Amino acid sequence: MLKRLPIALLSLAFLLNIGLVKADRLQLSALEQGSLDSSLLLDIDVAGQRLVAVGEQGAIIFSDDEGDKWRQAKVPVSAMLTAVNFLNHTAGWAVGHDGVLLSSKDSGTQWQLILDGNQLNQLRAKAIEKSIAELSVQSEYDPVELEHLEYQLDDALFAVDEGASSPLLDIAFIDSQKGFAVGAYGLFIQTEDAGSNWYYTGHKLPNPEGLHFNRLFYSKQGELFVLGEAGLLLKSNDKGLSWESLSLPYQGSFFSMVEGDELYLMGLRGNALKRVESGVWEQIELPVKSTINDAVEVDGKLYLVGQGGALLQKVASGFEAFSKRGLLSYSAVTHLEHQLIAVGESGVTKIALEEGAENE
Repeated sequence: MLKRLPIALLSLAFLLNIGLVKADRLQLSALEQGSLDSSLLLDIDVAGQRLVAVGEQGAIIFSDDEGDKWRQAKVPVSAMLTAVNFLNHTAGWAVGHDGVLLSSKDSGTQWQLILDGNQLNQLRAKAIEKSIAELSVQSEYDPVELEHLEYQLDDALFAVDEGASSPLLDIAFIDSQKGFAVGAYGLFIQTEDAGSNWYYTGHKLPNPEGLHFNRLFYSKQGELFVLGEAGLLLKSNDKGLSWESLSLPYQGSFFSMVEGDELYLMGLRGNALKRVESGVWEQIELPVKSTINDAVEVDGKLYLVGQGGALLQKVASGFEAFSKRGLLSYSAVTHLEHQLIAVGESGVTKIALEEGAENE
């Protein structure tokens, strides 16, 4: 289901890019792309039999013929979009820079702006203020917890004055009503009513350093994961009501997780982990040192994509190269029929599963 200059770092490369006129990006519609399937794209998802991809300058493109021809959707903003997720074949969501959150009810043909970074900053400040008020009236409370909340409130109020600058990096729905979006500096919002209302809960997660949240993943066992920087991996067993921070043998950033025979966690410089039966994570070797940005499971087989055109498949002995062309990076991958559909620096790439050969 933060979702990637190397692609995995592309979102982070823009985190401090606040000198641009944010108001323009939030008020101007997405720029018309000359060559739709060759522009920079950061994520892709499937809405029924339709492919929907998002990327630079607010571009959202879609294809109804397995990626042969593409059309551009109507999008009210021109901010970089980082992730897209479809709840079903019609209802979709996308997030991006300047705290943008978009919604579509027609399989991605048209999009509406639901939240921007200014509104997100307000949600964050009000949520922290409420938590401080609730803690302060308790007869006994932890002064360290109160001090930490007050520090977070100072940071939130500064963000309100600064304006829409922090990006959302991923979004995922785990059922028809409950969805989550994550982003830079620990941004975390969620909805309980299929996106009609969103509220901020990032200050309640175990992330005292305010590390970036890069990605969300929901396992077949009902575990919700947040993948972050500096070895951060959070897990909830109750659909986001409570969280725990997991101890890992690698302390770099993570960008992707995939489930096959076990859960696999991937990140910077080809570092990958596998969860063993006891719940312990052990490091595994990949045949590349490229950052892995995304992964997909197809009929029980796992495929990983990443920087430098890295494309790997899971075999009995581990992972091996599946196909590669050039050095341009892949940021995300999905599948449709008998092919992988990858997006990245060179736009859209179709890869036949039977041959491991890329279709022109």
